Amino acid sequence: MDAGVSGDLRVLEIWRFPVKSLQGERLDRTEVGPEGVAGDRGWALFDVETGFGLTARRVPELLFAAGRSRPDGGVEVVLPDGTVTADDAVLSTWAGRQVALRAAAQVEGARRYESTADLEHEDAARWNPFGGADGAFHDNADARVTLLSTGTLGGWDRRRFRANVVLAGAGEDALVGARVRAGTAELDVVGRVPRCVMTTRPQAGGIGRDTGVLKTIHREFGGALSVGAVVARPGMLAVGDALTLA
Repeated sequence: MDAGVSGDLRVLEIWRFPVKSLQGERLDRTEVGPEGVAGDRGWALFDVETGFGLTARRVPELLFAAGRSRPDGGVEVVLPDGTVTADDAVLSTWAGRQVALRAAAQVEGARRYESTADLEHEDAARWNPFGGADGAFHDNADARVTLLSTGTLGGWDRRRFRANVVLAGAGEDALVGARVRAGTAELDVVGRVPRCVMTTRPQAGGIGRDTGVLKTIHREFGGALSVGAVVARPGMLAVGDALTLA
């Protein structure tokens, strides 16, 4: 059926995050494939000593740097002082630890990250390891594209939630279990996305630390915000595309 869904949801913004947990790139259009938005989470910084992939859960400073895609398929990192680099030594100096910038294809075996057990007392809390997806560096192996509507966002800054697709309208939760079409791509919406401490982190652009964000998500949204999807049919997605039931 070709009717609009959930209040005529339409693609308002598209985001790619070339390096996990760094700021991303806003796109007008993109190819969507089995790993999601082309180039999304294709690279990550790894702590050489521990082997853990770094995220802004553990290293909040990552959110003040940006990942940028290069035409040759590589990436570079724009540091807070404006330095543009892909050099591990420069990145290590900035991070205050020895790090390596690695592509997903360079990392074999399980990917491990860390998450705090106590949001209120992070400095003294235990940090628990968890396993991420194979392929691109997504946390959740069950979803490759995240979609979040302006209706759900309300007054929150959408940058806190790092969704690939920001939708104008409301009602994305009603899409869970459905196949939707946007542009020439088709997505199977598999579930709501659980949220973590990253939503509370300060970021470049004047976003301050706010633990109330996650508390509200747990109290009013059951701990999840936005929906996750896998790509049923690769295709092109563009700003302005309407979501329809496939």
